[in-house]
Amino acid sequence: MCGMKAQRWNWWPLMIDNTIECADTIAYHTYLSALASSGEKAPFLLRTNQSANISSAPYSGNISAAVQKIPTCPTRWWDYDFAVQLTGRFGSKDITGYFQQLYAHTRLWVVDLTAGITPLSCGSQSPHLTSGSLLFSENAHSIPHLSIGIKDYVPFPGLFGYVELKGGLVHGWLNDLSEVRQVKLHYKFAGLRLGGASPVSLAYEIHHAAQWGGYKGNVNYGNTWSDWWNVVLFRSGGISLSDQLNAQGNHIGFQEFTLAFKHRAWHVKAYWQAIFEDMSAKFIGFGTNAADGLWGLNIRQTQWPFIQELTYEFLNTTSQSGPIHDKDGLVFAGRDSYYNNSAYPQGWTYYSSIIGNPYLQTNNSRVRAHFMGMKGNIYGFHYRLMASYVDNYGTYQNPLSSHNTALLLEVNKRVQKAWGLDFGLAISGDFGTQYGNCFGAYLKIAKSGIITAY
Repeated sequence: MCGMKAQRWNWWPLMIDNTIECADTIAYHTYLSALASSGEKAPFLLRTNQSANISSAPYSGNISAAVQKIPTCPTRWWDYDFAVQLTGRFGSKDITGYFQQLYAHTRLWVVDLTAGITPLSCGSQSPHLTSGSLLFSENAHSIPHLSIGIKDYVPFPGLFGYVELKGGLVHGWLNDLSEVRQVKLHYKFAGLRLGGASPVSLAYEIHHAAQWGGYKGNVNYGNTWSDWWNVVLFRSGGISLSDQLNAQGNHIGFQEFTLAFKHRAWHVKAYWQAIFEDMSAKFIGFGTNAADGLWGLNIRQTQWPFIQELTYEFLNTTSQSGPIHDKDGLVFAGRDSYYNNSAYPQGWTYYSSIIGNPYLQTNNSRVRAHFMGMKGNIYGFHYRLMASYVDNYGTYQNPLSSHNTALLLEVNKRVQKAWGLDFGLAISGDFGTQYGNCFGAYLKIAKSGIITAY
């Protein structure tokens, strides 16, 4: 029987093993933070990719409290987690309170089901060392959504783990106070990875999202099941001439290729996200904007703690299929103007924050940026060092020229003698013509612990 069981799991090497006992825990997490800076805005790397929790104002503070159950048993045929996190943000001109997280998630065998407010993420980047995914970074507030799918790669049966798949479908609500109200979010993804447990693996993923529906005054943008199918299948429709000629809704996405190598303590990964916007760039394949995208290299190792991870990324969005959209009756399909759409003036934003990569803005979608990051642990002091340089060119319709160098050093340390508190300090600065020269510091005091285990 043992030999038969081993053979069965080899040809389909899932991690499921119900004989392993698991302990579930409910934990709490609270923090206080304060930021002060010298410029008109807080430094770029202090306030971006922070789920919009840090105000762009030069002086701000936060208070937050959370109760969370994390997934603790990946080998059990089911697992679950949830979180309730309430955050108050205090800026120099505003005070806001919101649910940073409010969700429930369960995994049934290999299928994930999620409902509520929790971050959407996509791409192969490191969660802590990246400029941000082209589609969903953690730059904006979390979007309320429902999702179903296979979130992480699972082996395809019968192929001994060398072929893995993932994919999912998301429906969300962009319920901010934008000009077009009650806008909906559609997002789907699919991925294929070859290599399994071998030292080298190759993956291809496609991620597609769209803003659709909503109301602008008395104008109905299309909110029926038929409209949803148009969006899902990337078909024309809707009420505007642009949507009828192109595709209904504001579509954005990317294809990603990842080549990974692992050997003992070392993991090296190279990735390329090729962006597309509406139909002017091919949904599968490459259009006239093939020069645009995000290229990255990430190196991780567990042998020495002082430098645990390194990342370099290059972002280019200056092509946009060329400077001409149409001329003399001919459609050249240029001026992609990423994150912008004529029907949705707010563009690819949520509560005025860019949902995708924060180096792109709705009024500055043509950029060329370099990003570098490093993190490690020096005798219990966990540090993160990031630097970036960006040249900005505005849009084809409204060109501009500016640049910015951004630097950040962050250090975190748990002090057991001080009631087990976690202390964090980050210093950051901007230098250039985009934001001017400024310097800022961010202090955070946090406390975490277990409420109960069962």
